[in-house]
Amino acid sequence: MVWKRVHMKVRQSAIRTFSSVCCYTSFTTVETVSYCEGEGRLVVRFPVSGQTSGAEPARCVRMANEHYLELKENPVQFEHASSVNNVFFDEANKQVFAVRSGGATGVVVKGPDDKSSVAFRMDDKGEVKCIKFSIGNKILAVQRTSKSVDFINFIPDYPHMEFTQECKTKNANVLGFCWTSWNEIVFITDQGVEFYQVFPDKRSLKLQKSQNINVNWYQYCPETAVLLLSTTVQGNVLQPLAFRNGTISKMSKFEIELPVIPKPAKLSLSERDVAIATIYGQLYVMYLKHHSRTPNSPGAEVVLYHLPREGPCKKSHVLKLNTTGKFALNIVDNLVVVHHQSSQTSLIFDIKLKEPDCAVNTHQPVLPARSIHPYRVSLSGPVVVPSQPPVPCQLYSSSWSVFQPDIIISASEGYLWYLQVKLAPMVHLLEDKGKLMDFLLRRRDCKLVILSVCSQILGGHEEAGLPVVATVFDKLNQVYKDYLEADQSYTAAMESGPSRGSTAQKRPVRTQAVIDQSDMYTHVLSAFTERRDVSHKFIIAVLMEYIRSLNQNQITVQHYLYELVIKTLVQHNLFYMLHQFLQYHVLSDSKPLACLLLSLESTYPPAHQLSLDMLKRLSTANDEIVEVLLSKQQVLGALRFIRSVGGHDNVSARKFLDAARQTGDQMLFYTVFRSFQQRNQRLRGNPAFNPGEHCEEHVVHFQQLFGEQALMKPSTV
Repeated sequence: MVWKRVHMKVRQSAIRTFSSVCCYTSFTTVETVSYCEGEGRLVVRFPVSGQTSGAEPARCVRMANEHYLELKENPVQFEHASSVNNVFFDEANKQVFAVRSGGATGVVVKGPDDKSSVAFRMDDKGEVKCIKFSIGNKILAVQRTSKSVDFINFIPDYPHMEFTQECKTKNANVLGFCWTSWNEIVFITDQGVEFYQVFPDKRSLKLQKSQNINVNWYQYCPETAVLLLSTTVQGNVLQPLAFRNGTISKMSKFEIELPVIPKPAKLSLSERDVAIATIYGQLYVMYLKHHSRTPNSPGAEVVLYHLPREGPCKKSHVLKLNTTGKFALNIVDNLVVVHHQSSQTSLIFDIKLKEPDCAVNTHQPVLPARSIHPYRVSLSGPVVVPSQPPVPCQLYSSSWSVFQPDIIISASEGYLWYLQVKLAPMVHLLEDKGKLMDFLLRRRDCKLVILSVCSQILGGHEEAGLPVVATVFDKLNQVYKDYLEADQSYTAAMESGPSRGSTAQKRPVRTQAVIDQSDMYTHVLSAFTERRDVSHKFIIAVLMEYIRSLNQNQITVQHYLYELVIKTLVQHNLFYMLHQFLQYHVLSDSKPLACLLLSLESTYPPAHQLSLDMLKRLSTANDEIVEVLLSKQQVLGALRFIRSVGGHDNVSARKFLDAARQTGDQMLFYTVFRSFQQRNQRLRGNPAFNPGEHCEEHVVHFQQLFGEQALMKPSTV
């Protein structure tokens, strides 16, 4: 978008001094005030004729449950901008500087937390154009002229004296500077960049490297240490520079496609229409593309250029805004948030959501436009006066400045807010549940909302058909499977030890998007099976659909899900279906499941045999089978079973003798007693029981019943 520049001094303005080196995006609107590079003045930017908004009149969304964006509580508060107080923002450290009278009467630095807040004084040596701390608040850099930058040590035990570094390039003007580490700084001039190392103990700087290139303006991404330079007359050829470990390297330059090529050539790409940010771990240059106002012209677009560390930069995504006007950009939870000033609403885009009806990588807004949730501020600003109740904050104000990724500053009111997404209101705004689930699974705090959506689609007003339920389950379990596989891979790598040449593997992070079986059982399915207003057939179908999805993703089904199915079937007397599920192994064998079947014998007698069959198939449940048979007084059956699996030599004789005696059947007791006597004779050459077997009382009982002569005698060779 092309802008006129009107230079003027501003007194009592909405924004006193916001340095353009902070790479901010603000509403491109009349009376928006910002700092003009290299001039030491403020500028008011007016749209060129023909670029006025074509949007609908401003409107306010009243329904609080539809606001999916809000300003976080506890904002950073600072002294608002005034004729004696200039306000600056440093994107790297997220610090606001309030500079009174050039610093002579105080500089107050407010950061994201109280630990990063600093207050100090410095000599008034002229108007401050830009001020920033290095990482860790070790060294302060202050730009007062277009030729040099001043430095002050804040390291303990170092001299607290200023020292100055002039730019090396002749006739160059310093547009700004960026700290790339605690003691490395880059000067950006209109003729290139100069990369310095700072020696605070010697109070001097050493030039590491310089690049000569004509620069119109620049943007800097502190998270990736990438500097973006606008070059050529039109300004649309961008040269990225990467800083790493004290080195500077050129990345592939690229060209922004302008909607109109001006003749004669002039600066046509403004830093206000460009932002650089990280989305889903990848670096993007975002270009707010305006179109000329004609009856058939499309609305504005946000064009995303993917900027890899190596390789060419490519145009990868186009976000359709479907309107014109004044916009500002934020990145919140990997979502591109586009604020529209005249309608006082915001749109959100998710570049990982594919639009089936659009061209490749062309995106429509995920949700209808909504305003940021109303916010109240104190009339007195940061100074709290109990007698004055808070008043509504003017949202989408022309005095707002928007910084990446998620920061909104009102210098006129003295507030810095962090923007955040509210997921709960989105549930009712996005009707396509499959698309909704894709969207939610990529968000940071999504677990409770996802579980809530699952509960809603299973009944009540949000009841959905089984295909929708199956789609949701498959999407959840795919993420669950990916996490399990990554965790198993990490565990295997740790057990095998590091291999030569391989990089250290990081333990996978379990995000809130991982919804496991315990989550579903506790928060969704157990309550769902208790509902009386839902058909039991649908309940069983849902349970089996979830089990199918787990099996399809090769995830071992936990026994408590099978138990939930069995209890539901029994509750509705669907024993035939239960028998079929077990017979055809729809419900996988497990010891807990076999025990549950045993407990159902009084209600469904065949459950006893089904349980025994399951235990035998497990082949690791011999002890459990014996216990079951003994508890049913099937002592001979237990004895035959233990012989069939080869465990007779090691089994406890007392356990079987106790069970036989409790039956009251004397002949049964005789048979079992004689069986173990024969075992003892075979193993030890003596039919007597060892003292450790504690069978003395059973020997006495046997003698009382059948006489001592009935005892087996040791055989002789």
